Amino acid sequence: MRRVFEMPLNEKRIYRLMGLAGMQSVIRRKKKRYVKSNPQHVAENVLNREFKADHPNEKWVTDVTELKYGSSQKAYLSAIRDLYDGSIVSYVLSRANNNRLVFETLNQAIESSPEAKPLLHSDRGFQYTSHGFKRLLQEAKIKPSMSRVGRCIDNGPMESFWGTLKCEKYRLHKFQTFNELKQAIDDYIYFYNCERLQKRLNGLTPKEYRNKAA
Repeated sequence: MRRVFEMPLNEKRIYRLMGLAGMQSVIRRKKKRYVKSNPQHVAENVLNREFKADHPNEKWVTDVTELKYGSSQKAYLSAIRDLYDGSIVSYVLSRANNNRLVFETLNQAIESSPEAKPLLHSDRGFQYTSHGFKRLLQEAKIKPSMSRVGRCIDNGPMESFWGTLKCEKYRLHKFQTFNELKQAIDDYIYFYNCERLQKRLNGLTPKEYRNKAA
């Protein structure tokens, strides 16, 4: 600026005047600054990458992943997976990534297995560290466990399922509507639980392996 106008100019003043005039650089916009929120409740990494479970409903893992449909519209899939047989115990697809999404997922899992008192492992997302989620866990007598900061591998089985779902179903299709995406998710999770044979389960489906244990 000094070379162009041959006078001393302060860049902060230029930014301020540009803001008043509603002007922005087309080369690079300044990133918005987000204020970090402190988690309300944090649990230790009790699971500690011990991903093997000897009984159904002994260890659950959970997470949320983002999916897209239409013209870059977003949907969010929340799920809980049982480490005993790898089955998806519950899942909810929503247009919003909020507390209600994970609360519904947990309530669905509790309703399907009311006697279960598992260890539930998650990351430190805002939903899982909220007062409401902690209250639901306490009421159901479920013990929480959380990944360490920046350690996705601490929740490896859930990350693995997202990768499988996206590879075998999501990336093979273009979904124009939310309902199309939801139907595809419903179909795939049924297939995964009830029809997809798995080597680690001795060639059985998760449902067959679970029924054998029962």
